[in-house]
Order: sequence, then C-alpha cells, then structure tokens
Amino acid sequence: MAVGEQEREAAPDVFAAAVAAEIPRLRRFARVLIRPAEAADDLVQETVLRAIAARSQFTPGTNLRAWLFVILRNARNAELRRLRRFAPLDDEAGRAIPVSGGQEERHAMTDVAAAFLRLPPTQREALWLVVVEGMGYAAAASVLRIPVGTVRSRLSRARDALRAALE
Repeated sequence: MAVGEQEREAAPDVFAAAVAAEIPRLRRFARVLIRPAEAADDLVQETVLRAIAARSQFTPGTNLRAWLFVILRNARNAELRRLRRFAPLDDEAGRAIPVSGGQEERHAMTDVAAAFLRLPPTQREALWLVVVEGMGYAAAASVLRIPVGTVRSRLSRARDALRAALE
C-alpha cells in the first residue's frame, strides 16, 4: 500500500475521533436547545450522522466544534419547522424545575436555571456558547451565523435579564 493510500484510509479515523471527542459538548449544547434529554440525545445523533455524511465539506484546520454546532443548530431548526407543521411547540419557560430538599446552593442554581430558560432562545444560545462553552465572540457569531456585534448585544441583554431575574 502506498503512503498516499494509507493517509486517505487513516483520515476518516482521525475525523471520526475528532467528532467523537466533541460529543460531550454537543450533548450539553443540545440540552440547552431542546428538552427532554432523550430528544437532545437524538439531536446529537442526527448531528453526528450529518457531520459524517458531509465530511467532505469540512475544511481541515478550521474549527471543527463550530462546524458541528452549526450542524446541530440547523438540525434542531429543521426539526422545529417539521414539528410546527404538525403540532404546537411546548413552552419551555413554563416548566417547573425541581428543587432539592432545602439546600441553598441547589435552590440558587434552580433559580439561575429557571431564569436561563426564560431568556429568549437567541439570547440563551449566545450566552451558552460564550459563557459555558468558552467560545470567543467570533466563533459564536460563526456558529449562530450572525455578526459579532449582534452576539455582543445578545450577551449583554441576556446578562442584564439574568441579573434582573435573580435580584
């Protein structure tokens, strides 16, 4: 086997390993975008399948995580469009979040989670990508397909809304 053939055969393994390494982050982001957890897991599976099918469209050396997050958002948006045609969407903000037996820290986190879920989806996505996933503004803008200034604006509004909700 020639050296070029070995590299071509090894490339899918390297790509698959890189995608597999991003699954925990994809699962966290999917759970921000969609509930329940089973639906989020299905969304991640769909994302991985789409990424493997579109492997030839990925440019090596670019940000794989951002590329996968774009695929995940697009898959979620396609599913929402499909569901809109057949059934009304659930109101995530109206769901009660269970509180553990009197522990103050847990109660505080529940308040934060509830306030987070009340944010508009666009602000929630921007806040999650920058604060939790640690993406820079430019990478988050790339994932969300919006200008960097819009990411900053959404982050500012999201932070202000969280502060107001928690005061």
